[in-house]
Amino acid sequence: MTLSLQRQSLPKPALQSNFSNSGSLYKKGPFGGLFCYNGEAMNKKFEFELIKTDGKARCGRITTPHGIVKTPVFMPVGTAGTVKATTPEELVEAGAEIILGNTYHLYLRPGTDVLEKAGGLHKFMHWNGPILTDSGGYQVFSLAQAKDSLVKIKENGAEFRSYKDGSKHMFTPEGVIDYQLTIGSDIMMPLDYCPSAEASHDEIEKAVDITSKWFGKAWEHYSGLPKAKTDGHALFAIVQGGTCADLRQKSFSELSKWPVAGFSIGGVANAGESKEKQLAALESTLPLLPTDKPRYLMGVGEPEDLLMGIELGVDMFDCVTPTRLGRHGSVWTKKGKLNLHNSDLKTDFTPIDAGCDCYTCQNYTRAYVAHLIREDEILGARLATLHNLRFIIRLVTEARAEIEKGTFSKYKDNFLKEYSIK
Repeated sequence: MTLSLQRQSLPKPALQSNFSNSGSLYKKGPFGGLFCYNGEAMNKKFEFELIKTDGKARCGRITTPHGIVKTPVFMPVGTAGTVKATTPEELVEAGAEIILGNTYHLYLRPGTDVLEKAGGLHKFMHWNGPILTDSGGYQVFSLAQAKDSLVKIKENGAEFRSYKDGSKHMFTPEGVIDYQLTIGSDIMMPLDYCPSAEASHDEIEKAVDITSKWFGKAWEHYSGLPKAKTDGHALFAIVQGGTCADLRQKSFSELSKWPVAGFSIGGVANAGESKEKQLAALESTLPLLPTDKPRYLMGVGEPEDLLMGIELGVDMFDCVTPTRLGRHGSVWTKKGKLNLHNSDLKTDFTPIDAGCDCYTCQNYTRAYVAHLIREDEILGARLATLHNLRFIIRLVTEARAEIEKGTFSKYKDNFLKEYSIK
């Protein structure tokens, strides 16, 4: 039987070989990402440039000490210092320009003392591109709820118990800034209060008020540190408010007092509401935000949601969905999600997604990857993850190109006509 899959080798994007030429500050990855060539912070300035708009959709460029990021951009999540089931070299090959780390998890393990001795997270994990870190506020509250443990909200921060061993810890607005400086984050998030999806209007308002007070403390600490210590470590503010338009307005009004580098939109991914209500939350927040600063929608990663966010003017996205789906045997295709556990894939000798340029689709069949998933082989999770990452990164990259051409709306409509949302 002749297989319909044509095997070919993709470029080998070894970080050392790609970034070893000292004749230039930045070197290109296979799909256009510009990275600091040797992993050292060379350009201390954080800058955002808005290049083109197409309706509300935008494309731009973020300059960080570790590389240039073209927006809109999807950021793979490396919660504990690794994007699960991938190497940094594979992330470059997939087209990743920036990744995300999580302060809560890195603080607990390996610990900021270890990261300081390692010279920061970039060196520790061998990633030469930009890193954005979440403050860990979401994890403090969500993991506490999941583990039925107590979180005590105080004027100066949040006291919580580790989900790992039950040990007691305290996150303060100032301390979270210091942890991220030790991590070496290019873009930092402040400590924020994330209410549950079922929270009432009063509870959400309380969270907005606390988040604003904490940000004031964080900014005072951040701006009071020596410039040599904070240069190249940009600080965003997080707009909260759930699905309440009045609280979104209140949150932004309070946070806009400070000259932050950008704005994040929190409380949408965990709103516990329909996509219609999540859309309403975005529509009540995005018009408030300045056009000359990047807008980051936290924790959203389904293809249809990214296209919706881009259409409304979002610049940055992150989510664990691509890697989580891959580990559990689910992959994205142009026609929608494909469950690799399906028995009818046993003799399907075509790529996961015809026309996909990822390593998996260029070298393996649905039948083989599905076999690995059914047998619980590690390689199956890796191949599915690599495909999902490339799929979602390519989607956003194509969206950016369509914005530049002024044809994004048509691109979005054509994609969603074929893509089945279940």
